[in-house]
Amino acid sequence: MKDSTILPSSISFINDLVVNNKRDWFAENKQRYVSAQSNIIDFIDQLIPLMNNHDAIDNVSGKKSLYRIYNDVRFSKDKLPYKPRFAFSLQRSTKLKRGGYYVNIQPSNNFLACGFFSPNPDDLKRIRKDIELNPDEWRKILNSKSIKNNFVELTGNKVPSFPKGFPKDHEAIDLIRHKQFILRHNFTDKEILDPEFVHTVNEIFKSVRVFFDHMSFVLTTDLNGETIV
Repeated sequence: MKDSTILPSSISFINDLVVNNKRDWFAENKQRYVSAQSNIIDFIDQLIPLMNNHDAIDNVSGKKSLYRIYNDVRFSKDKLPYKPRFAFSLQRSTKLKRGGYYVNIQPSNNFLACGFFSPNPDDLKRIRKDIELNPDEWRKILNSKSIKNNFVELTGNKVPSFPKGFPKDHEAIDLIRHKQFILRHNFTDKEILDPEFVHTVNEIFKSVRVFFDHMSFVLTTDLNGETIV
């Protein structure tokens, strides 16, 4: 399969949309949008089978994975009609795996992220409990070469002080405070246009396996290690 390189014309469209975020301009440039959208869909369609070589992805097509460019102004403080970016997510299959992947293509704000963006209350409590009981294991994973080289550190929203039911002076309270467990990698505008970019994204996502494997175990077992899913 020919590599689906992200084209400069796709990025140019986003750049122009930033300064022309109006419905009449978008209508006049609809064909440019359709071409750029098609380019990103082709990129995702190549990425999915690459990902399935080392994970199990629920998504079956790039088109269904791509986020809408239209802004729902009813529930947003941002009243501009369009979101000047291309973004998509890939979901891991089955309750055994959980977690997901995300890519944002936007000039000066290109990045990928993976992890747990909004764990449900039961999952969040189970993750925090595992951190409380196994802080050394968590430090070992987050300081592993594959994680440090590609993501540097765990990110995501945290509670302001400490969650109810957990000791505020715990040695890993910085991790227990997390509400999201996200690993992020930024890209330059030049890097996303590289013909090998789809393979770069795949390899970085692949490098998160040590983290995802641990989370899969945690979220499918009780505190005694007995399977619950």
